[in-house]
Amino acid sequence: MRIRFQGLRLWRTGRRVDLVVDTAAATELIDETGALAGSESAATSTVDMSGMVLAPAFQDPHVHFRDPGQVDKEDMVTGCTAAAAGGYGQVLILPNTEPAMDGQARMDDGRTVIEYLQDYEEKLGRSLPVHYALCVAASKDRAGQEPSNPDDWRVHLPSREPHGSRPGAVAHPVLAISDDGSAVTDRTLDDVARIARDTGLPILDHCEHHESGFINEGEVSRRLGVAGVPASTELDIVQRDIELARRTGTRVHLQHVSTAAAFQAIRRAKEEGLPVTCETAPHYLALCDEDVLELGAMAKMNPPLRSRSDRESTLEAVADGTVDMIATDHAPHTVSEKAGGLVKAPNGIIGLETAYAICNQALVESGVISHQRLVELMSLAPAELLGTAITDIEDMAQDRNLLDLTKSEGAGLVVLDPAGEWTVDAGDFHSKASNTPFQGWEVRGRVLATIKDSRLVFSRLTSGQVKGSKEGRQAWIG
Repeated sequence: MRIRFQGLRLWRTGRRVDLVVDTAAATELIDETGALAGSESAATSTVDMSGMVLAPAFQDPHVHFRDPGQVDKEDMVTGCTAAAAGGYGQVLILPNTEPAMDGQARMDDGRTVIEYLQDYEEKLGRSLPVHYALCVAASKDRAGQEPSNPDDWRVHLPSREPHGSRPGAVAHPVLAISDDGSAVTDRTLDDVARIARDTGLPILDHCEHHESGFINEGEVSRRLGVAGVPASTELDIVQRDIELARRTGTRVHLQHVSTAAAFQAIRRAKEEGLPVTCETAPHYLALCDEDVLELGAMAKMNPPLRSRSDRESTLEAVADGTVDMIATDHAPHTVSEKAGGLVKAPNGIIGLETAYAICNQALVESGVISHQRLVELMSLAPAELLGTAITDIEDMAQDRNLLDLTKSEGAGLVVLDPAGEWTVDAGDFHSKASNTPFQGWEVRGRVLATIKDSRLVFSRLTSGQVKGSKEGRQAWIG
């Protein structure tokens, strides 16, 4: 079945185009409303998309899918489905799997976690709805005692091109190195930096370290009577990693930055021309530690939600370009784990299915940045960090008013409704997990469709929107 999206606005110029795509096979299409499910028809159906935005699919350089090791929380199928529902075309899977994704053969069948994930789709018997790449552990077992051995995972690096790294023959290449969940230790830092330079990978570092504490240190932690985490725990790692970049030239990407002091240090590093980038996450844009009073463990994460002033500084850092990109840090946990209370509950929340709406509301609707800039933060910048492909819609369209993807391959796109209003309900999520602090929020910004490899893989199109066409194939050739 083919779908013609009529009247879409290109994300950068606002020019109107029609888009024609094939749907994925019925077994691969995620059709949330049932309007397209099971359809193998060769006919073309038309959807009025006036006012909707066509953009390159989002990319997330920071997700945890818990597969292998904790598939009661999430697995590759549910994680990738949640990503597609959130408008993502590419994600980077971080290495805190069980066993760790360090290149060592520690699976029960003698494989490495990297090999397990490389073969996942073949074993599953179908393609997953998003592309995924891998981030190798910086240290063996993520224990911080000894760096991982690149000879254990070098074969999974992408092919090399003169102007940077691009995924080559490896289906799910290793594109970064990190011990995320904790910072790369002082003990291994220089060795990890050398390995990163030798392999051409950026270090993605969890820029925060503390031995005790559960939420941000401040008035809220004192009011609740729980140990706090000082903001300095983030700044200490940020300054250390900036000095590493200065001293060695290693590319360093600082994850989920959340404090004013850290952003200021990053600004100075960028002014100096150092190879340092950073991300923040939607929850640091929309929430602060005061929200812990109401949300409890659903607002417990690492780094913790910081002060109202730090949240305002995070918005400012997005506005002035200090923040290079937005990543979700999608971290699924079970209901029972999060019900354990503020002290015992694990850190982390899920975010793939709410990221666009939360960011659209916190950044665009509030006037902090433009919608075009939001797309850059969620699509272009992560692709630049990881060296992954991005679809240049403007180049594809040129002077035409029709994009016929049935004649092309590889395009990754998302159809967005920036004004679409909906209520967050974790019961409707495609993720196995429901640990979101945004339950019940009324938000603006909706993902309507996600296109992978030029085929529609996710749809929220209703039967009322999809109208059959008798005009036939010839009508769609521009």
